[in-house]
Amino acid sequence: MLVIPAIDLKDGRCVRLRQGDLAQETLYSDDPGAVARKWQDQGARLLHVVDLDGAVEGRPRNAEAIGAILKAVTIPIQVGGGIRTLQQVQDYLEHGVQRVVLGTAALQEPALLGQASAEFPTRILVGIDARDGRVAVRGWTVLAETMACDLVQTLSGHALAAVIYTDIARDGMMEGPNLEMLQVMAERSPHPIIASGGITRVEDLLAIRDMSKGIAGAIVGKALYEGRLNLATAIETVNA
Repeated sequence: MLVIPAIDLKDGRCVRLRQGDLAQETLYSDDPGAVARKWQDQGARLLHVVDLDGAVEGRPRNAEAIGAILKAVTIPIQVGGGIRTLQQVQDYLEHGVQRVVLGTAALQEPALLGQASAEFPTRILVGIDARDGRVAVRGWTVLAETMACDLVQTLSGHALAAVIYTDIARDGMMEGPNLEMLQVMAERSPHPIIASGGITRVEDLLAIRDMSKGIAGAIVGKALYEGRLNLATAIETVNA
């Protein structure tokens, strides 16, 4: 199982939020490239990059910072946040991003998801972010009526790399993941699941790894930046 460090970008800087609230940010670095290098040096095989400004505004906003990350590392990165057109997907892939995450577009523009996954098979991921089981879109600022466990079942016809499931209530809180909902998502998803939200300890990662064969990876954010989790140790333990 991949242990995937998260790099969240706001105004070109590396930050973390509490439950996706843009008003509750903690600044960790003005140099996203250096942060990316640090995680690569500690053994990361993939980085998860989120354009927070783009997610809210509906268009990519942190291209310069993402470019700096691409120059700083040799491992693949996946990028999400504000990607609403096929051209934006293509631009990211042509500039060196390995995989693109569609979130809001996956729910509100299914035709785009179909086009992107057909044209770039296994290089598209769907990000399903949920609060109390309901899907949240537009940078988690809008709560839809659609349930996450229902949305994931509609994705069987697409050539996706994986589905990223984030429990918003757990994100940035360092209180552990929602294992019960994660199990439901893994059972219903036609694609591998990448877990996100609340992962704090090595024990959390082991619980996720052991719960289902449908789990391909786990994204870790605040616990790494706060020093609660050592990436190299986590990777070694999970893959022992």
